[in-house]
Parts: sequence; structure tokens; C-alpha cells
Amino acid sequence: MTGQDRTTGSSAPVVIDTSKPHPARMYDWFLGGKDNYPVDEEMAQQLLQLDPRGRDMARVNRAVMHRATRWLAENGVRQFLDIGTGIPTEPNLHQVAQGIAPDARIVYCDNDPIVLAHAEALLRSTPQGATEYIQADAREPAAILEHAGKTLDFERPLALSLVALLHFIGDEEGAYDIVRSLMDRLASGSYLVLTHVARDFDPEGADKAAAMYKARGLTLQPRTREQVARFFDGYELVEPGVSLSAEWRPELGEPVPVTGDDPIPGWVGVARKA
Repeated sequence: MTGQDRTTGSSAPVVIDTSKPHPARMYDWFLGGKDNYPVDEEMAQQLLQLDPRGRDMARVNRAVMHRATRWLAENGVRQFLDIGTGIPTEPNLHQVAQGIAPDARIVYCDNDPIVLAHAEALLRSTPQGATEYIQADAREPAAILEHAGKTLDFERPLALSLVALLHFIGDEEGAYDIVRSLMDRLASGSYLVLTHVARDFDPEGADKAAAMYKARGLTLQPRTREQVARFFDGYELVEPGVSLSAEWRPELGEPVPVTGDDPIPGWVGVARKA
């Protein structure tokens, strides 16, 4: 589908649940967006009481997504599957990729209907490429792959982007199995990109944040560097390996100003499937 934009997946009317916070909308609030609700802001403010650098975390995470996408496009990747895309915030992944490779094909996926509403209006492809959107849950990889296969060619390499997603999927929900089932479907030469909230630097604060999420019926599982590295088992990590988000190939983007000198607690890794 050259140069077209079409929403796939659920055809049900958009129904937005504003009774409890949603990670995509809280992330939008941290980035200074307007597509969130009082319940999202309330919880985001509570998280800032645990760590006042919440906005810095969001900006650093967003910036490393841009750098990783730029590196992939510069190294020949022309297909991207971005799961847990969140509310569109320019520049989006497809804008970075297509700015380097106008023929790049991108499929976004998220489970929040508000993302669907904005995706229809904002995720515009270049004429040479394609940009699609799927409304689906990351815990249903088979359904995602089925819909994504209408736009992406799984016989050719692509980049699976799981940015700020996996800490919302617990071990008991099969987080590692989900990544493996997605990667198993991809061709040799494909890449796995993921960013993840770190538990290493403040375990007590991480546990408090997880409890806060659990009280609202949500999952948050910050992981250590070692636990994040397990997602890459069997793949070839790109230098510098699993690293702090702010330290992954900083030369590929503009520096992100942050508060204080302590590390921003987020991990990132990019790895190639042989």
C-alpha cells in the first residue's frame, strides 16, 4: 500500500476509559502533551513525588528512540514494527525513518483507543513509503503479526521497536515469551529495539511505583540491567550493548538537558537476529 494511511485492527467505535490512568496518556503528560485526562495527570504527579525527574525520563526515552531509529535507517532497515507506540508526538518514528529512507514502511500498534483517534489524523506517510496503525494489545503477538503482515514483508529484515513497553508487562504475563514469539517470526537480519525503566538505582522507589500501579489495576515491573539483557538472549547486541538510555550513541542526536547529575534510570538495547 504505497503512500497510504489506513487504520487496521478493531473496527469498534472509539471508547476511552477515563476512570483509571493509562500509560500512554501519562507519557503524553510527561512530554507536555494535551491528550490526557485528570486521572492521568493525578497519577503522574504522584510518580513525580517518588522521582521528580519523571519528565526527564520521558524526554530521554523519546530521544533514544529517535537515535536508534536513525541508526537503523542509516544501516539499511526499511521496515519497522512499533508496538506500544503511544500518542503521536512529533517527530514520530516514521518521520525519523522516512526522513532518511522515504520508502520505509512502518506499522504502529497500541491498545489505547485515544491513540487510534490521533493516529488517523497524524501518522502520515511519504508517498514512497507506508504508515499503518493497528489497535491491539502487546500480549496478543499472533494478532499483531497477522495484521502487520498486510503491510510488512516478514521475509525481509525489519526492526521490532518496543519502546517503554515491557515494564508494563510482568514476568507472570509472559514478557520474555512475547518478545521471543515476535522475534521468531522475523527474518534473519532483523533487529530488536527496546527501552525499559531501570530498577537498579532505586529499588525501593521502583517497588513503591509498582505498588501504585497495582492499586489502580495496572502493571509496572521495573527491571535490572541483567533482567533487561535477558530479552536479547540469542541476538547480537549492537555496541554499546545494554546501556543507560542517555549513553546509547549520543552522537546521533541532540543532548537532552536533565536535572541533576544522577543517571536517568532507563535501559536501552539494540540487537540483530542472525
